Amino acid sequence: MKKILFIIANLLIISNLVVAQKDKKATAILDEMSKKYQTMKSFSAAFTYGVEGTNAKLTESYKGDVTVKGIKFRLKMAGQEVFANGKDLYTYVKETNECNVTEFNPTEMEELSPTKIYTIYKKGYKYVFLEEVKEGSQFYEVVELSPEDKSSKVAKVQIKVDKKDKSVKSWKVWDKNGKRTVFRVDKFSPNAPADDKIFTFDKKKYPGVEVVDLR
Repeated sequence: MKKILFIIANLLIISNLVVAQKDKKATAILDEMSKKYQTMKSFSAAFTYGVEGTNAKLTESYKGDVTVKGIKFRLKMAGQEVFANGKDLYTYVKETNECNVTEFNPTEMEELSPTKIYTIYKKGYKYVFLEEVKEGSQFYEVVELSPEDKSSKVAKVQIKVDKKDKSVKSWKVWDKNGKRTVFRVDKFSPNAPADDKIFTFDKKKYPGVEVVDLR
């Protein structure tokens, strides 16, 4: 569970992971990005993620999508679906056709919650502006984050932000062994319609599912 939620926090975005090294340019970029996402009532994103090889191409790639509304979210990726309706947390695994239900506590989840990824940069990470890059006609600003906790499994994170509208284009996560996991936003829909019903697991849509209530 923590693994899937950690990935979420890096996917959507991680958009605002960071802290205390007072790089003014990086701070300005992250603050503008945070403001952009927090002013939305809801949003949804489709993304591609995978492991990057030495040629900068993905050696493995998968698709996923997420919808966020306030503290509520629904995530689909890697054969799993995670639902959080503000009260309960549902984790469905397709391979076993099983869904575990636990209490949802956004306070305890801290940075693992995708609903906090745009504010958690204020603690736990150092950050610096790395470079500006051009891809086609678009310009992007790259910010590099490194965890203050030396025991963290994450070595560093690079976030690529659209210079014009401050939306997240992609982010790359290095682990301590040098493995690079890349997340690329394929489609982003701000203020996307999000009926509250989609944040609660509906067993009627999953024939034969075993629901394990751990609350």
